[in-house]
Amino acid sequence: MNANIALFLAQDGIINGAIYALLGVALVLLFAVTRIIFVPQGELVAWGALTMAALETGVVPGTARMLVALGLAAATLQMIREWRTLQASQIIRLLAQDIGMPLALLTAVTILVPLHLGLVANAMLTLALLVPMGPLIYRIAFQPIADASVLVLFIAAIGVHFSLVGLGLLFFGAEGYRPSPFIDANFLFGSMIVKSQSVFVLGVTAVVMVGLFIFFEQTMPGKALRATAVNRLGARLVGISVRKTGQITFALAAAIGAVSGILIGPLTTIYYDTGFLIGLKGFVAAIVAGLTSYPLTVLAAILVGLLESYSAFFASAFKEVIVFSLIIPVLLVRSFAGGRDEEEE
Repeated sequence: MNANIALFLAQDGIINGAIYALLGVALVLLFAVTRIIFVPQGELVAWGALTMAALETGVVPGTARMLVALGLAAATLQMIREWRTLQASQIIRLLAQDIGMPLALLTAVTILVPLHLGLVANAMLTLALLVPMGPLIYRIAFQPIADASVLVLFIAAIGVHFSLVGLGLLFFGAEGYRPSPFIDANFLFGSMIVKSQSVFVLGVTAVVMVGLFIFFEQTMPGKALRATAVNRLGARLVGISVRKTGQITFALAAAIGAVSGILIGPLTTIYYDTGFLIGLKGFVAAIVAGLTSYPLTVLAAILVGLLESYSAFFASAFKEVIVFSLIIPVLLVRSFAGGRDEEEE
């Protein structure tokens, strides 16, 4: 390996690490607020990239029809659970929100897709379709068991993962897709050729991170999420709706997943089941950071990306094994250093 090859590998590792950082931050956020280890986070990435590719080819993505089905299911389940207390005005608002809005989006996509409005418009449509899926998935799969143990929530997350993988195969097929890059140009940085799309990925990742920081520090919903993450019971006692914070958290996670898919799609071919491995690498970064620290998650994600890139050069057949093995020494160190907690005593 010479210096040029090392720089190329470092570039790939940092770009991949930026995507894993977004996923890791989303996983930490979800676990802190809802106690859910959200296995399907990677599927949201794959759905984001595949939805973008479908819009680019002029096809109405299955995501739009899926959103209508999720809205119908969420509204039906809520009316069944709360039929004794729901008033007519609440039912109308529920139907408008859960069924009317998805139908409006489906109609808008059907009208706009044949016009081929361009990458930016397709990205906006992808976000509009993916972001509402997060709260709907939470309301259908997790809200009824929100107070269950972490293990029960984890099992439910695995069920959602398999459902999204199967639906991804149904909607998008087994073939892979790669959307067009936002910036299709290269430039020299010293002796290294740098893709403009790679710089774009880093820039958008930085903007997302700064946006999340401002959201948590300066807005009331962000502070409510922080309070829920610190103490769920205390948040309830001061009037914070844990149900609402869960929905907001899943909306943010869906937005992060969609943005990640839009960013990574032009860099690699995405299949219906690609999201699982991508999500696992973000999960490795979150585990290394202890599922608690956002800055440590970002640093761990960059480490995972670099480890993956250099492992692909030296031992390509074992690169996944090497990356996933990173959590073993971390867990061993924490196991020996943590001692017994109060429940064990």
